[in-house]
Amino acid sequence: MSERKKEELEKTEQQNELVKETGEAMLSENEKEYHIQLLTIIGEVEGHECLPNNSKTTKYEHILPKLAVIEDSRETDGLLILLNTVGGDVEAGLAIAEMIASLSKPTVSLVLGGGHSIGVPMAVSADYSFIVPSATMVIHPVRSSGMFIGVMQSYRNLEKIQDRITGFVAEHSNMKQERIEELMLDTSQLVKDVGTMLEGPEAVREGLINEVGGIKEAMKKLYELIADSKAEKPE
Repeated sequence: MSERKKEELEKTEQQNELVKETGEAMLSENEKEYHIQLLTIIGEVEGHECLPNNSKTTKYEHILPKLAVIEDSRETDGLLILLNTVGGDVEAGLAIAEMIASLSKPTVSLVLGGGHSIGVPMAVSADYSFIVPSATMVIHPVRSSGMFIGVMQSYRNLEKIQDRITGFVAEHSNMKQERIEELMLDTSQLVKDVGTMLEGPEAVREGLINEVGGIKEAMKKLYELIADSKAEKPE
């Protein structure tokens, strides 16, 4: 076996191991030779408390350093985020969303399956967002887990957290904060719950997501954003 073949095989094995362990990969075999980081946010977003071992989780203590590495990397040209999440820890999800939104590298998100609850801010945090037709997004009020003291201060605290979420989503999408809150408090859609489920095309019509599309469309848009970014940089 030639040295080149060995190097290609080792590279493939390393890539496969990285995908297996972290759901991450470097996409660099495209015609434009762009270096694109792939990041997956799947299952439940795990925060300060560990979830059961049989749960599919995205750990924010893994994602935040990775995003810092992407920002600092001279090789990385852009970031593609694949989401299929039921939501999870609010603080952890907002931290991830804020980090993605503050990246200087071009970013595109693609919602597959679902982008529920705190998955909504993460989906809209990218520069441009896509959703496949069969995917859904659930917008609902903030819930409290663990001990909850039934006094006015506790309710105000939940309201403030909710305002942070709706404010972020409104800032990074084409939806008004008032409309987000209206959908959030809808009592007619979800059985035994308050909120709204939006299918792919509905999420686009509401202005929550930019466009209906799949991986082909997401990659094409990311190539465009990277090209624009490179054109803006001085020689």
